[in-house]
Amino acid sequence: MAWSEHVVVRDRVRLACRGWGEPGQQPIVLLHGLAGHAGEWDVLARRLSCRYRVVAVDQRGHGASERHPRDVSRAAYGADVIAVVDQLALQRPVLVGQSLGGHTAMLTAAAHPGLVRALVLVEAGSGGPYPNGPVDIGGWLDSWPTPLPSRWNGSRIPRRRTGRCRLGGRAGRTRRQMVASLRPGRDGPLAGGERPAFLLARMDTGRMPHLVVLAQSSFIPAQEADEMLRQRPATIAMSIPGTGHDLHLEQPGILHTALSGFLEGLA
Repeated sequence: MAWSEHVVVRDRVRLACRGWGEPGQQPIVLLHGLAGHAGEWDVLARRLSCRYRVVAVDQRGHGASERHPRDVSRAAYGADVIAVVDQLALQRPVLVGQSLGGHTAMLTAAAHPGLVRALVLVEAGSGGPYPNGPVDIGGWLDSWPTPLPSRWNGSRIPRRRTGRCRLGGRAGRTRRQMVASLRPGRDGPLAGGERPAFLLARMDTGRMPHLVVLAQSSFIPAQEADEMLRQRPATIAMSIPGTGHDLHLEQPGILHTALSGFLEGLA
């Protein structure tokens, strides 16, 4: 099934989305990680589209969305998700986020629990302190070739451990914006100033099921994953063998099977 393009505008920032399925089906919103794009979800989205309405978002500064937004705060990312849900009339969607997209999904759900049916975190942790993050990732970005070819996807850049996460070498954002988007905010839960694991612990556990999917070679520290499960003991958690941080690209079929089973349990 081919995808259709949707455009959402919030605060004069254009957000491009890919949509599959039909209105009236249970909606699912897919959120990519830092330096990613909506197209990463194409294989998974097509498989889900026979039963669900799927919307993959090019988050601000990524893909076909506004390339140079002035605001790249965690609050802006979360508010964009709410705008997509509202403007596309997605009734209580399931939020699925990989890496930094998972962090955005957690913060959005914590701030607006009544608008989200369920939360799926793919290689996403609780967002604890990572003071060297901007420096580490800034150094990694400096290793990219300059200038980047306009149609090049960065596949020749080796992936790199950053201490908290691993980012695929994909073009699409400026160094300044990527680094700035990692800095936590200070104004309210959506700004990311409080650890999402504790925000989620205060949510209604009976109304928001959780699925956590980690890679066999996960970059989420074991103690962090344990803390998330302790805060949310009803969470369904699994690990996919033979995968790394980009497991949604490496094993979309297995992820589809895991996600489908979880979604069927929501009925």
